[in-house]
Amino acid sequence: MADERARGDNEPIRVLIADDHALFRRGLNMVLESEDGIDVVAEAEDGQDAIGKAEEFAPDVVLMDVRMPRVSGIEATRTIRDVIPTAKILMLTVSDEEEDLYEAIKAGANGYLLKEISIEEVADAIRAVVQGQSLISPSMASKLLTEFNTLVKRAEEKQQFPAPRLTDRELEVLKLVAQGMSNREIAEDLYISENTVKNHVRNILEKLHLHSRMEAVVYAVREKLLDIT
Repeated sequence: MADERARGDNEPIRVLIADDHALFRRGLNMVLESEDGIDVVAEAEDGQDAIGKAEEFAPDVVLMDVRMPRVSGIEATRTIRDVIPTAKILMLTVSDEEEDLYEAIKAGANGYLLKEISIEEVADAIRAVVQGQSLISPSMASKLLTEFNTLVKRAEEKQQFPAPRLTDRELEVLKLVAQGMSNREIAEDLYISENTVKNHVRNILEKLHLHSRMEAVVYAVREKLLDIT
């Protein structure tokens, strides 16, 4: 493994804990420090703090809560992935919302675990992501598979009908949505208002008979309406 060689096989795994609950951070720190081969190098109380600590300590693994003040764990994940691409980011959260799972994966997270797991299991999860594994709590993996199967089924059902025609502007908006851009970012990129972007997205969903931005992107790629590079 390239990351392991860069760190050194005998060096401890350097971990950053990012969570807005001090008591949880303290308990997790105590458990991990008792583990062989794991070294907690820093703690962060919110997403902005996590970004700063990641830049300062360059951890091997970041344990990241999803919902934190100032900057969310998902936004922090996206930034840390850009600044320290070698860091593995493992979401550790109480949120079992599908949207949080999808956004975390899009942001570059290497795993998504619910805090229902025992705190002792976190050490094994850290070692697993360092070895290149991607971890998702079983209940969340089930939701992911269900959503994927639903998207596939809907796409297959619609194959018998001609693909709805999108305008050139709608195709531009859809491509930017597929790149993970927010409505505000799309508005700035296309020099149009954010409300106009919202209207385009709504029209795209209505034309495709879909219910979310993610479904629109999956359907568009499957129907070859655009090529995401």
